[in-house]
Amino acid sequence: MNFELENDVVDLLIKDGSYLSEEISKLFPVLHTYHLQGDYSIIYVPTEFEDDIQRLIGINRPELQPVVYGLMGKIDLDSIGITQLHEHPYMELEGQGVLIGFIDTGIDYTLDTFRFEDGTSKIKYIWDQTIEGRAPNWLHFGSEYSDAEINKALLAEDPFSVVPHKDTVGHGTFLASVAAGTENREYIGAAPQAEIIAVKLRKARQRYLDEYVVPKEQENAFESTDVMLAVQYIVNKANSLKKPVAICISVGTNLGMHDGFNPFEEYLSALSSRSGVCICVAAGNEGQARHHTNGQISKTGSKQDIEISVPPNAGSFWVEIWNDAPDRMSVEFKSPTGETTGHIYARTGSVYDIGFIFEKARVNVQYFFPVGGSGSQLIYARIFNPTQGVWTMTIYGDYILEGEYHVWLPTTGFVSEGLEFLSPTPNFTVVVPATTIGVVTSGAFDSKTNSICINSSRGPSRLPAFNPDFVAPGVNVSGVYPGGYGTMSGTSVAAAFTAGAGALLLQWGIINGNDISLNTYRIRALLISGCTRDPGISYPDFQWGYGKINLYNTFNLLRMT
Repeated sequence: MNFELENDVVDLLIKDGSYLSEEISKLFPVLHTYHLQGDYSIIYVPTEFEDDIQRLIGINRPELQPVVYGLMGKIDLDSIGITQLHEHPYMELEGQGVLIGFIDTGIDYTLDTFRFEDGTSKIKYIWDQTIEGRAPNWLHFGSEYSDAEINKALLAEDPFSVVPHKDTVGHGTFLASVAAGTENREYIGAAPQAEIIAVKLRKARQRYLDEYVVPKEQENAFESTDVMLAVQYIVNKANSLKKPVAICISVGTNLGMHDGFNPFEEYLSALSSRSGVCICVAAGNEGQARHHTNGQISKTGSKQDIEISVPPNAGSFWVEIWNDAPDRMSVEFKSPTGETTGHIYARTGSVYDIGFIFEKARVNVQYFFPVGGSGSQLIYARIFNPTQGVWTMTIYGDYILEGEYHVWLPTTGFVSEGLEFLSPTPNFTVVVPATTIGVVTSGAFDSKTNSICINSSRGPSRLPAFNPDFVAPGVNVSGVYPGGYGTMSGTSVAAAFTAGAGALLLQWGIINGNDISLNTYRIRALLISGCTRDPGISYPDFQWGYGKINLYNTFNLLRMT
């Protein structure tokens, strides 16, 4: 039986896992335990014991359970300093000896762009979480395929009869071509000699799709714990191969604190300090989505109204309100026809479920505090079967010292088109986990017009910290899909390019012996230092970060040190 696929099994994320997971195992029927970097563990237990475990260890539900992530979209290599390094007679930086890991929709391993000149595959491993029967040795789901098996498949009349893995979406294949596609007459990736590890994420289980009211038509919805396991899988493989690795993470969500202190972000921060690892994350495409707003409640007893426009036939949706400790806030919802929940007073861990009399709508509200390392308060509300029109959410200041709050709706594709705040703010729209402290976060710009990608998410984070770190090409970028050449826009593409640049730096530092301690923090600093900056912009900027990535300029600055 595959416990991880069952809806009556829950996966819980535990910090200080090696100790707590042992204690939990003594008291409850733990089905599987995975220990990750930074003393995190993911444990799988029957759903009936979830609340008991939560009470035992005193962790609020939003920190304990997975959230749902969605996807975030020939690069102009000349404009960002890559071609110069490929062609430099002494540098010879093309990613030799380095791995690039992709956590996405898979990879079309049959394409020529993922083969070396001798016809063998560039792909060292594929872990397909959607195919059962060949799980990696420390995991209990999915199927793993090695380069030997992939090369055998490439020689077969029907490759998929040998290695049945496919990328039916194309997103992962495209990003891999951008970062690591081999050179041919029409296309070359940023690190064409780098080898690849690809993870195909499985769709989130129904219990989490229901919890986060994900639209039925959204197929690309993934559990955060599966993404964490994918990261650890890639790091473990890199360790066994004794090679440095750049990891491209192109998924994200508006669920979470947006301050770097949720467990997944802390896990990535811990990995970022490891030599030979470079973690690159897409900033998100929420800059113009109208899915964020924020405000300030002046004093205890004051309140503010936030209006949400709901289009016809909109599906159910969630909204998250976050504020810093020690403030305490509470909410009230009023429908377009005037029906109201009344003031729903805050009590941590409480669940309020309120149905309307003259409408089909129903409002579910939960309060959590303190949450995470920052001790924030979360108000998590779901509106089921919402009536068309303008909904009013009133935020009450029950106890106010600072009074700042932030409100997010789901990311694009996870909420009905046109469902938005009437008074949105485009800042603070960098998605989780791109708000992680220490990772390399990429926004997107148009290298042809030298303008920002209008949808690229904007900083800062709630920490507050400047995000994104910089921008990379992300508008109408050329690449390879399973069906042939095409284009893609978005910060996913920018993150893929950045992963390729990270691979070139890892080759220079680790493989060539110039900086054997090179890690994500150091690579982030090097890339920021080399950015191209326009005289009319004050940096750092909430859209441009520290400028446009320019790897050749990074190496020019290294010559001066």
